[in-house]
Amino acid sequence: MRRLPPEFGGYLKDVVIAIADEPGPEQTGPAALAEGDVLFGLYEGVPLVERGAGYGMTLPDRITLFRHTFEHFCSDDRETIEEIRRTIIHEVGHHLGFDEDALRDV
Repeated sequence: MRRLPPEFGGYLKDVVIAIADEPGPEQTGPAALAEGDVLFGLYEGVPLVERGAGYGMTLPDRITLFRHTFEHFCSDDRETIEEIRRTIIHEVGHHLGFDEDALRDV
């Protein structure tokens, strides 16, 4: 978290960052990964741009990082830390309302 840009702190208010070994069936269905894509993390919630005046009384949005994916695809601690940083930035992008195409190069 210390390696994220300082302005991200404000975007992560009321967002839970969780770690799971791997995605569950309820998390892989909506993701609809293209062949060759790898799921390092997943944003679950209502993007900020889609919230109306009546939005409230809901559980916090959630970003889940999948530990086994990092272990499998990262060769050392440095690479793992960088990939976690990139994944969180990518998922915060979804929280802000950006779709996968807009975040492809993040």
